[in-house]
Amino acid sequence: MWNWFKKADEPEFARRYRENTPRKINRKTPATELQFIALDAETTGFDVDTDRLLSIAVVPIIAGKLDIEGRRTWLVQQTASPNNEAVKIHGIAPAESAQGIPENTVLAELLGVIAGKIIVGHHIGFDAGVIGAALKRHWGVSLRNRLVDTALMSMRHIDAFHRTGYANQRPPSLDEVCQHAGLPVMGRHTASGDAFTTGQLFLWLCGRQRVRFKRELTAGDF
Repeated sequence: MWNWFKKADEPEFARRYRENTPRKINRKTPATELQFIALDAETTGFDVDTDRLLSIAVVPIIAGKLDIEGRRTWLVQQTASPNNEAVKIHGIAPAESAQGIPENTVLAELLGVIAGKIIVGHHIGFDAGVIGAALKRHWGVSLRNRLVDTALMSMRHIDAFHRTGYANQRPPSLDEVCQHAGLPVMGRHTASGDAFTTGQLFLWLCGRQRVRFKRELTAGDF
């Protein structure tokens, strides 16, 4: 059951996060004035409501470059992590997860890192959904950050992935878009590797948009 806090009772770190992370951003704000951060999460499965976080990684994007020194990675403790098919993908065995950092500690640190930033990810809706469910579960806190999905950006700005109207069309995978763009894929299916690769892809896509629009980007372009 979720623990709902009144605003007066919310944890201090959650209050700071809420106050520093507005839900709305002026569409005319230059992209150079926005703060972006690439994020990826590995989970126990693919159900937002029932599956749990296993690892999270973030890489800040500053002045059009990935801030490698500022990247963070957390191994999340899950004492009842299942040994299922997902383990074959992300490689985080239950014994390893049991030695991780408690989930509430990871989430508190994460809120401090992502406060005020636009989160960039590939199929980021799922990652944000699992993180949001965890925040609700622990403190009744909502994830407030604006999200930018590089899969959807690719469908808008790369002809090979444009929407076709076909009902079963799926957004392109990170591998597919990186192969098309000629970008290296780093540490695939690890949170750290996927966050780094997604950050690279985001910067590449922004470059294409600037060339296409013949101007600098604004918040409304995302």
